[in-house]
Amino acid sequence: MNIGIFTDTYFPQVSGVATSIQTLKNDLERKGHSVYIFTTTDPNVSKTTIEPNIFRLGSVPFISFTDRRIAIRGMFHAVDLAKELKLDVIHTQTEFSLGLIGKFVAKQLKIPFVHTYHTMYEDYLHYVLNGKLLKPYHVKQMTRMFVKNASGVVAPSKQVKSTLDRYKIDAPISIIPTGVDLSEYTKPVDTSKVRASLGLSDDTPVILMLSRIALEKKIDHMLRSMPELLKYNPKIMLVIVGDGPDMDELVQMSVDLGITDNVIFTGEVEHDKISPYYHMANIFVSSSDTESQGLTYIEAIASGLKIVVRSAPYTDQLLTDPSVGVTFNQDDQLVPKIIAYLDHPKSFDDRDARQRILYNISSDNFGNSVLNFYHTAQEYFVREKLSNSSIDPEEYSND
Repeated sequence: MNIGIFTDTYFPQVSGVATSIQTLKNDLERKGHSVYIFTTTDPNVSKTTIEPNIFRLGSVPFISFTDRRIAIRGMFHAVDLAKELKLDVIHTQTEFSLGLIGKFVAKQLKIPFVHTYHTMYEDYLHYVLNGKLLKPYHVKQMTRMFVKNASGVVAPSKQVKSTLDRYKIDAPISIIPTGVDLSEYTKPVDTSKVRASLGLSDDTPVILMLSRIALEKKIDHMLRSMPELLKYNPKIMLVIVGDGPDMDELVQMSVDLGITDNVIFTGEVEHDKISPYYHMANIFVSSSDTESQGLTYIEAIASGLKIVVRSAPYTDQLLTDPSVGVTFNQDDQLVPKIIAYLDHPKSFDDRDARQRILYNISSDNFGNSVLNFYHTAQEYFVREKLSNSSIDPEEYSND
């Protein structure tokens, strides 16, 4: 199968979406399929760089998210490329520029397009004029408009599907959690080098947070919990990996709380260098309540870390055994749950429970599920989209 993935976000940009796409691409290619990425230009990628099967369209920084980009040209060029590549299906991963181009290409080639709904936009409205311009109703209308004529929508979690059901999306929806290439996180890692680079000894208790440094990630909740944790053990270190628009504010908060000696902001770390950070930590924590798929949670689990994350439909479904992790509802529950794992690191080890979850989140399972959904989308496309047209459905059903 020839698959075209259209996305505004791809490496070297660091994001869960970029990681998800690369994981899918690698697994589908391992299974013998051809995958082509249509994405934006990036200032960190030279125009002379050769990137096999990756096509970059001219772009500019996105308003309010200047570390993300939107394409401003290349629609007809993308159509020509897609025809030359004989694409069988389009898989859009954004509702913006490349997503719209992907829809246009699918229409021109008369092939199905599938969409993955990654972002719960209702949680991000505060970025646009402090939430005074766009309302949840507008998100609903935008989403319905974008997925109109889609032959399938991938929801990474039950939470996302519930939202799409509330929006009354007509296209078939399948819950397919994003997978992880487990080999990246299960292979041996020399953690002493990472700890040494951070000025940490081998026996220092380390709590890891890894995310975009932004308001909606609620990193401030963990910072406010640190003084209580330090009463329990003054040697605990909180390592925060990532970058984002609210970095200065959170650094200042750590100063105001008097915890700067116990908090390390590493800044952005390239994704292929992330694994040692997971392995050197004792526990992974997230206070965010906006995660639709929690890719960092999955990476932490694959690395063998126990995780403590905020309760949500997605995390409650994922964390069914304390051998893997637990959730919390209120901030006052966070510290006791962290201490329980630090005090009893070996008390919650159930290898079978972890292995079951690891298979469910594996890239192999992810790729198989997406492939099956592509076939379902093709059947839907033939049945629903071509039934009243002059195109012979048999031409497509026999492909």
